[in-house]
Amino acid sequence: MIQNNVITTGDMLVMLLMGYLIGSLNFAVIYSRLFKKDDIRNHGSGNAGATNVLRTYGKGPALLVFVLDVLKGVVSVLLCRFIYANSSDILPCFAAFGAVLGHCFPSYYGFKGGKGVATGFAVLLLLEWRAALIALGVFLLALLITRYVSVSSMAAAVAASAAAIVLRALGLGVSLAVCVFTVCLGILCVLRHSENIKRLRQGKENRLGKRSA
Repeated sequence: MIQNNVITTGDMLVMLLMGYLIGSLNFAVIYSRLFKKDDIRNHGSGNAGATNVLRTYGKGPALLVFVLDVLKGVVSVLLCRFIYANSSDILPCFAAFGAVLGHCFPSYYGFKGGKGVATGFAVLLLLEWRAALIALGVFLLALLITRYVSVSSMAAAVAASAAAIVLRALGLGVSLAVCVFTVCLGILCVLRHSENIKRLRQGKENRLGKRSA
């Protein structure tokens, strides 16, 4: 446990790398290879995440993958806080962003992963729970209206970013590091849904509940 309050560039890079390596444990790929002798990325949208697992293998496997994707984000942030006991929000933000990057671009699986929504929500909940809960509310509302997980995820990402900015502007205890992290997370989420945006424009995006062939 390190209690030095001076944060160096090296500390930031170490936490980013630590989060990335933990986040690279892509449980959608692990589940499909371990239990199905398959690769989830060969099915449906090709995305290695819980939504594609739901469409391909069903509710049970999807729930398991979702929970594990959440946990790896939680572990990344909590481990950072344990190592740097008295640090500010800066290092946990680096660990958190690393975990999301690892999920999206896993080094263990050819850098082809998921969208990072579940992991992103987990780390945001630990870093700024108010923005996370607002994002969750927007996600559920958008999903109820559209039944598009992609649209709901992007709407939630934008809502979280806006919430963090507003909360900081109102002086409600959101640090600059968390605010910047949340905005970066939102931008990454939208960029990761570029293919979904194309399918939405073409009318080819699957709604929730439609299973892959």
